[in-house]
Amino acid sequence: MSLRLARVNELVKREIGNYLRTRYRSESVCWTITSVEVSPDLRNATVAYSVLGDELKSREAQAFFRKHAGEIRKEVSDHVILKYSPKLQFVRDHGIERGNRVMEILDELETEDSGGLPGQDRAEEAREV
Repeated sequence: MSLRLARVNELVKREIGNYLRTRYRSESVCWTITSVEVSPDLRNATVAYSVLGDELKSREAQAFFRKHAGEIRKEVSDHVILKYSPKLQFVRDHGIERGNRVMEILDELETEDSGGLPGQDRAEEAREV
């Protein structure tokens, strides 16, 4: 990826985040724009977002982005001057959720190794000293 395209990606990401934060503050409190990938011809962009919350929040976010994609595109094109205004396609990013699940599994493994009680090995070490 060229440096110019990377800068365009970050600029579009920042503008979408700013717009959501100012215009849709109450709705977008559980959403984070994680990445934007603009195509080399600047005609299409894939916007990845993550959702904090349950599956209902995820469906609400998906419906919101589907409904407001054109409005967000217009706002981005007003602030980011490019040859073409990219068509925005919003997709859910599951990376953060997967990372949290990995951390939960590691915590469970650590709990099993310590005999079932979290912090038990630390208490035993403290008694030995």
